[in-house]
Formats: sequence, structure tokens, C-alpha cells
Amino acid sequence: MRVTDEAIDRIKQMIVAGELRPGDRLPREADLAAHLGLSRSSLREAVKALALIRVLDVRQGDGTYVTSLDPTLLLETMGFVLDLHQDASVLEFFEVRRILEPAAAARAAVRMSNGQVAVLRKLLDELGPEPPVEALLANDVEFHRLIAVGSGNRALASIIDSLRQPTYRARIWRGLTQSDAVARTVAEHRAILDAIAGREPDVARSWATVHIAGVERWIQEAVSLDPAGSPAESRTASAGSARVPSRSTPADF
Repeated sequence: MRVTDEAIDRIKQMIVAGELRPGDRLPREADLAAHLGLSRSSLREAVKALALIRVLDVRQGDGTYVTSLDPTLLLETMGFVLDLHQDASVLEFFEVRRILEPAAAARAAVRMSNGQVAVLRKLLDELGPEPPVEALLANDVEFHRLIAVGSGNRALASIIDSLRQPTYRARIWRGLTQSDAVARTVAEHRAILDAIAGREPDVARSWATVHIAGVERWIQEAVSLDPAGSPAESRTASAGSARVPSRSTPADF
């Protein structure tokens, strides 16, 4: 284990053990380094790293404090960490989105106020039928954020928001290279909105699943992997269509 990693682990253990609690000020650098059996330079690096992920708060001229450790605060930095992953690993993030976002959409169909639904509809109306990719992606981020917030669960909304950044690059790529990506995204957003406005949680859940899974399948093809991580050639014969329940005719993708 690197010295800095060891220093981070020691401070983490102090927090977990209750030696340092939310809001507590850390001992003087020299005293803490001696207590932990570390050099002051490695301790300094550990503090910087823990401040970056919002575990510690360094206040110039005042000292270093343990933050509130509120989940929302800590999850803000998850997107930065996850954005370092690229290529096939982005599928894992889409898989998490596919699990969480349909649940958020279903909850939003029950919990969002009429005013919140109106804001969501206004957001889509402002976009227009054939927006440029950049405008669509900015709108997409806000669309999903509003639904997550509308779920009424702050922890769920924070986790979903933290997963937005690592999948952003892939969605730009899709929007620029897949001919029907923009039109399909607009249509699927409308379907999700209509289900939420109609207070139909199961339909909202299904459309959100199709929406996320569509990008996920495109990424699988782009990196030549099937859902289990096998080469693309092995999935050709078994490729199928995903269906979503609808008030009218089910859509195939």
C-alpha cells in the first residue's frame, strides 16, 4: 500500500471508529502525523485527497474539519471519479442507470406535483422537434434531473445525478453517429412525460427502461460486446427487440 493510501485509510478508520465525527476539527498536523505514525508530507497528501471527495473541509487560517458527511454532499464527487472510466466499462454505469432511473420515473408518476409536471413539459416544448445534438443533451440532463428530483427521494436523486457524467460522452457519440438518435430520444422523453402526467407508474417505468436500454445496446455494439461481455459475433443470432407497454401500440426498438 502506498504511503498516501495508508494515510487516507488511517484517517478513514478514525472517522468510522468515531474518533472523528462530522464537524470535528482535525488535530494539528504534527500531532496527527505523530499519532498515526506517518510523515507530515504523506498526511498532507491524504488530507488533500479527502478534501477533494468532500470528506474533509480545509479552511485556510482555521484548520481542517470533517464535513457533515451528508450523502448528497459526498455523492457530488462520484461523477468525477466515474468519468475516469471509459470504453466498455461505461456499460456498467448504464446498467446502474437502467436499474435506478425506471424506479425514479415510476415514483415521479405518483409523487410529482402538477406544477412539476408542467415544468417538465415546458422543458420539452422549448426543445423543438429536431434540436441539434448539443441542445438535446443539455435538455436531456435537465429532463432526467427533474424526474429524479420528482421521485421525492433525495438519495436516489443524488445517485442518479452522479451517474450522469460518465455516460455523457457516450451519449454525445451516439447523437453524432446514429442517424435516428435525436428523434428517438425526443419521442421517448415525450412518452415518459406522458406516462408521468397520466399517473401511470408502470408505463413510466417501462418507457424509462427502454430509453436507457436503447443507448446501452448501442454502446454494446460500439464496443463489440454483448450484455455478458462476449464478442459481438456471438450475439448476432440471438439479437431481439425490446418492448414497452403503451396505452396505444407497443413500440419496437
